[in-house]
Amino acid sequence: MILRPTPQERAMKVKDVMVRALAGELSWLQAADLVGMNVRSMRRWRRRLETWGMEGLVDRRFRPSSRKVPGRVIAWILGQYKSRYQGFNVRHFHAVLKREHGFRYSYSFVRQVLQHGGLVKTMRPRGRHRLRREPRAMFGELLHIDGSVHRWLARSPEERASLITIVDDATKQLLYAQLAEAESTATIMEALTAVFRRCGLAQALYSDRASWAAHTPVRNEPVDRTKITQVGRALKRLGIEHILAYSPQARGRSERVNRTLQDRLVNELRIHGIRTIEGANRYIADHFLPGYNLEFGRAPSDPASAFVSLGSVDLNQILCFEEERVVQKDNTVGCEGLRLQVPKQRGRTTCAGLSLIVRRHLDQSYSVWRGTQRIAMYDSRGRLPAASKKAAPPTPNFQTGEAA
Repeated sequence: MILRPTPQERAMKVKDVMVRALAGELSWLQAADLVGMNVRSMRRWRRRLETWGMEGLVDRRFRPSSRKVPGRVIAWILGQYKSRYQGFNVRHFHAVLKREHGFRYSYSFVRQVLQHGGLVKTMRPRGRHRLRREPRAMFGELLHIDGSVHRWLARSPEERASLITIVDDATKQLLYAQLAEAESTATIMEALTAVFRRCGLAQALYSDRASWAAHTPVRNEPVDRTKITQVGRALKRLGIEHILAYSPQARGRSERVNRTLQDRLVNELRIHGIRTIEGANRYIADHFLPGYNLEFGRAPSDPASAFVSLGSVDLNQILCFEEERVVQKDNTVGCEGLRLQVPKQRGRTTCAGLSLIVRRHLDQSYSVWRGTQRIAMYDSRGRLPAASKKAAPPTPNFQTGEAA
């Protein structure tokens, strides 16, 4: 006994074949052969698809609704994906269509069109991800900082860069994202400086155990708490708790953000033809971050903010490289291969033997301190300003930088 397909089954087959023809995978002659009809009938069915949409193929007595999607919209979606947005995941593709083309149809509709067109795989839906830990209640209560090394510039595939990101735990907002040549102490300090100046001081910072975050004598072993890093010293002085993660699973939220960025940011930089780190950073700040936070950000459970105002705190004197040095007999101190000349101080015949603090700032300038007294400032080559060579500078307040 031969079982013939029901009208519904035949309509489903015709629909799948015609969507593949619209996507360009099949010619209309091949489509007619696959469904067993002549070219004239195929033209008639194509007109029904373009006039009434998908439902026009199911029932000849179908009465169109003003809410049904025309066939030209389906063809436009398939054409956009194939011509410009190839490689985007469906949710990202739908978000870009809404943002840049004023698209008004739902995500599920776009997913079905791309799946029927054979442009994306049909995947089994995953269950809802269950978080082991509830997010912090207030904005600024906990920040996640991380660096992700990846080929971010698809137009320059030979160049690998590190994306430094800072994510708020309560709101999921991406507070900072910039590409750098490497994840280093300097790039981490620049990221923290940018966020602290804009938002204030956070309560806690969560990170992995990279070399800038902690000293680990043996790999995968506990860190040496007796040896503090430059970033650790700065966070301690600012009163910010530094929490270290001991496994990738412990940094699940940072890892998920990195996966999302590797999927979305790479494609957006590619379609805009961006080839340099400088151009990418401008695009991220001006276009990508506002759209990302609008889509993924959420309101905290507690509307109060945990960020603390900077007040008179000078971040330039805290988020910097700081070392203790002893003044030599020629009244110089060494720092990173440079000899910094200590100017003559009032009331002292020489500064030799004094223990001073030498700081290299993020703008590559230097300063020398004795306690809260600034002895001198230098440019990136270790040279004193002309005025400092003649007389000792006034003593500023450590926190405000103003003369005492």
